[in-house]
Amino acid sequence: MDRAQKKEMVEDLGQIFSESGSVVVARYAGLTVAQLTDLRRRMGAVGAKFSVIKNRLAKIALENSDRGSAGDMFTQPTGIAYAKDPVAAAKVAAQYAKENEKFVIVGGLLGKTALNDEGVKALASMPSMEELRSKLLGTLNAPASKLARTLNAPAASLVGVLEAHRKKQEEQAAA
Repeated sequence: MDRAQKKEMVEDLGQIFSESGSVVVARYAGLTVAQLTDLRRRMGAVGAKFSVIKNRLAKIALENSDRGSAGDMFTQPTGIAYAKDPVAAAKVAAQYAKENEKFVIVGGLLGKTALNDEGVKALASMPSMEELRSKLLGTLNAPASKLARTLNAPAASLVGVLEAHRKKQEEQAAA
């Protein structure tokens, strides 16, 4: 890799670190190509990515930003999982680490905050943005639904009373 390629990779990593909702740092030593492909497929399904990176270039990218303290996570063969959704990459990485002992979560970045492995696991246990949006919509729609039920209740009661009166009239006419 020549100097221009390294400079471009540092810029790309800096952009990933600054624009991603979260970045999960993990060691993958011992994983087969098939296992890494499976991990990438799972990440892609939730809008996240997993990339194998050069540690020295990652440290340079972190030093160029205000996240230099996270540089000590980048030792041994390291990869990063990242996504716009702060929870998506962490969820997939934590699940994959449970299933495969060779995939070890080292830590991560959430904005400008460095996380340890427990912090990443806690992040993975949070609901995703999509889940939070659906809960919020449910909360916002609840008063409208309740209002509609309340407004319909007298009409439904009136229909019930009229139906009972009609049946009573029919029974009296038949008798």
